[in-house]
Amino acid sequence: MSLRARLTLLYSTLLGGILLLFGVLVYVVVSVVMFEQIDNNLRVAVLRITNTMGFETAQEISTINLLSLRVSTNVSVQVWSREGRLLGASSDYLDPQRPIDSPARAVSSPIFRSIYNAQGDHLRVLSAPFLSGSRQRGVIQAAVNLELVDTIRNSLLYALIFIALASVALAALASWFSLRQALKPLETATDIAEQITRADDLSRRIPYDGPPNDEIGTLTGAFNRSLEQLETLFTSQQRFLADVSHELRTPLTVIKGNADLIRKLGPDEESINSIKDEADRLTRMVGDLLLLAQAESGKLSLGLNPVELDALVLEVFQEMHVLAGGKVNLKLTEIDEALVNGDRDRLKQVLLNLISNAIQYTPQGGEVLVGITKADGKVCVTVRDSGPGIPTEDLPHIFERFYRGEKSRTRSKTSGFGLGLSIAYWIVEHHGGGITVSSEQGRGTTFQVSLPILN
Repeated sequence: MSLRARLTLLYSTLLGGILLLFGVLVYVVVSVVMFEQIDNNLRVAVLRITNTMGFETAQEISTINLLSLRVSTNVSVQVWSREGRLLGASSDYLDPQRPIDSPARAVSSPIFRSIYNAQGDHLRVLSAPFLSGSRQRGVIQAAVNLELVDTIRNSLLYALIFIALASVALAALASWFSLRQALKPLETATDIAEQITRADDLSRRIPYDGPPNDEIGTLTGAFNRSLEQLETLFTSQQRFLADVSHELRTPLTVIKGNADLIRKLGPDEESINSIKDEADRLTRMVGDLLLLAQAESGKLSLGLNPVELDALVLEVFQEMHVLAGGKVNLKLTEIDEALVNGDRDRLKQVLLNLISNAIQYTPQGGEVLVGITKADGKVCVTVRDSGPGIPTEDLPHIFERFYRGEKSRTRSKTSGFGLGLSIAYWIVEHHGGGITVSSEQGRGTTFQVSLPILN
């Protein structure tokens, strides 16, 4: 059963239940009011008859004014003695010799009963004893024919049933068509989702002209955001696969070419060294990819311990002097003592990556400046180079996997794969810090790593 049909059935059922309760309440209230009025009329009739009755002595009833028994046009009355003798009856009663209500002829207190007589008439009967002094002398029975009451009650019942059925039918019809309009955006979303699945076109979005804050608007917005994220991830995956294929193609081509040379000309040291260098490059790339995969899957754990960041920076600075050689001038501008909570090996990996990149992309005779400062409860490590800088359009992508701004940077055999900054970004972020980059073409690039100081 469709959602539209289920909601229509639900609304119709709720309305039917409400109308049923309302109808029962109306029927009961009307019946109670009508019977209460009839019972009051019967009480008045019996009281008037009792007040007009006379007795010769305290023991004997002398006369009953039969005219007094004609108390109302719709009330029939009988008066019976205690011995079962009919003392009087109103002239409109069909069978004056038969009690109106035989089982109640010997009552000792007033009682109301609804009965059917021998002729099939539905009657409301009040049977009440009358006394002489303190002694019961007989019973007065007053009755009203309930034909009109039954007719009114049946008419009311049929009217309530008709109104309920008509209301439920109209509500079901209105719900069916209104839900069709309300659920139309969901049908549109389903159609577009199927089209996206068939065409693999994640650039499409679901249109919605209604209020953006209602349930369907919220759902549509969430779905469109999911499509946007999926499109971004899909594009990133395609770019990633293209980058991996490109990065693998070069070393594999070199290895294959040198292998062919060795097979044709025999082994030579240059070919073997070239194969080893390219194999090392592939090994580094696979290692970086595995590291990123572990990081993104949550399987790369960090051993957090107090780390003297100033000592770590000095250690990396000394090691990078060997890499800088006489090519660039590596300087330590300023250093403050700082203790952070982190994984020493991973933080060292970040520093090595940033400083080695700065040295690699700084031209001969340039400068690479490293400094460490403290401010506002954080320690900041700055690595600034005097290289060609990074184009403005490349800066938002600098921490993406396999991204390298090769327009201004030269690729060499020892250059990386564009994975180092992605790894560095993940490490710093999971230390509760942040890494930023600023650059100006022709004037160099500055990376800043900020980490919270351990109190």
